[in-house]
Amino acid sequence: MKSDNTPLTKVRYILLVRKIIFGFAVTFSSLFLISCESEFSPKPKGFNRIELPDPVYIQLPDSLPYKFSYSAFAKMSSDSSWISERYWIDLTYLELGATIQLTYKPIENNKKILAEYLADSYNLTSKHNVKAYAIDEAVVNLPNGGQATIMELSGEVPSPFQFHVTDSVNHFLRGALYFKTATKNDSLAPVINYVKNDMIRMLNTLEWND
Repeated sequence: MKSDNTPLTKVRYILLVRKIIFGFAVTFSSLFLISCESEFSPKPKGFNRIELPDPVYIQLPDSLPYKFSYSAFAKMSSDSSWISERYWIDLTYLELGATIQLTYKPIENNKKILAEYLADSYNLTSKHNVKAYAIDEAVVNLPNGGQATIMELSGEVPSPFQFHVTDSVNHFLRGALYFKTATKNDSLAPVINYVKNDMIRMLNTLEWND
């Protein structure tokens, strides 16, 4: 039988060979990618375990118009921001990357001034609404006979716990916990709870220096 060596047959043969080679190449590439994915797939980012010390408390100096017990592991310093006022202080937990910012305002028995301070406090909290998916507010009774309003913010917010407290006559004090980290608050939960307990201790031991 005479072989078919026409140009058309040769073209078909070449195309068939190319299809076979291409098929092997695709199959090999797919197997290579699957192998790479199974071997080099990224692992979830882990977080280092944070060792939290047993609470130890000391007293604020008498030079302030307020006093309470605060953590011995926090460094007290004057607020260095450009808007700071007298008696504004920071309590910084260096190893935890956390700071409690405390701002104090005298009321001078002026209900209008008190209303402005309360409004400012709520406005500062509401600024976190963009990233907070919940803000829980509660009014708690204090051992000194007064009341404090506490706000817990859930979500990726830099300030997950805040409070303000006043005697409605002479003193107004606001506290806010801040973190200088981009880590999600879920991973910071142990640290947040640790410092939050310190802040509750501050409120429960709060006294005014008149």
